[in-house]
Amino acid sequence: MDTNGRRRNPYELTEETPVYVISVAAQLSGLHPQTLRQYDRLGLVSPDRTAGRGRRYSARDIELLRQVQQLSQDEGINLAGIKRIIELENQVAALQSRVAELQAALDGAAAAMQQREAAVHASYRRDLVPYQEVQQTSALVVWRPKRQQSPD
Repeated sequence: MDTNGRRRNPYELTEETPVYVISVAAQLSGLHPQTLRQYDRLGLVSPDRTAGRGRRYSARDIELLRQVQQLSQDEGINLAGIKRIIELENQVAALQSRVAELQAALDGAAAAMQQREAAVHASYRRDLVPYQEVQQTSALVVWRPKRQQSPD
């Protein structure tokens, strides 16, 4: 299913579709196949498996392999540090997705509340006027305008 809840075409390739065997993935990532096996054992990059237990890498896996190599060789980060970085990045992505879901739910609830509020206001009877009891008094108020004083 896609993000809109529609069924995907089973033959449609996405960046998450596992299509590359280990030799092709190694070539695309610039790494040795044995390095890919080690990364799989360490849990850095976990490709899908075929029924015969062969590894199948996706385009996303290839990108992750390149990122691991860049962090290791260019930044000098050890594999345990890289694994932690990947875990934290995945956690951030999951939290961002959850925040987006909650924001959408909040926006929907706010819109529904505004509709219900508008319906309540629309249901008010316009022919009724609020009644306020007036107390009867016998007071008399006299108003006199101020006189303008003449200049002396």
